[in-house]
Amino acid sequence: MPQNIELPSRSISFRPDLKVMVVRWHTHAQLEVVQADYGHMLDAAVEAGVYDWLLDVRRRDKVTAELSGWVSQVFYPAATQRVAPHRIRMAVLNSPALTEAYVSDPDQKKYVAYALDPARPYDIGLFDDEGAAMRWLNPAVAS
Repeated sequence: MPQNIELPSRSISFRPDLKVMVVRWHTHAQLEVVQADYGHMLDAAVEAGVYDWLLDVRRRDKVTAELSGWVSQVFYPAATQRVAPHRIRMAVLNSPALTEAYVSDPDQKKYVAYALDPARPYDIGLFDDEGAAMRWLNPAVAS
């Protein structure tokens, strides 16, 4: 597994025991920086052969509709094609502010519904508890 990776907007580490990539956002950044960091994140996952991701966004209190649209309609489809035939599984660990935005902001509701649609060629689960997120990714994790 690769070593820990520090990017402008997030850090990436690996749990080789669970075959999980852990990505923790630590700051807001311009869209272009975030897009580049998503590319690095995908490169690291492909290099490691890890398709189960814990995406910890608890330090973010907001997300723009532009970023949500790009992630759901550009990044996820491209990532899915790149890792085929594997299936990406993403457990998204949210802050209370993001969880509220996902249910109250019309744009965010639309993008979340799109991303969570079981017809997508990837799986996403939304969580407010890291243990629950890890158990979803790897049911062998003890409660």
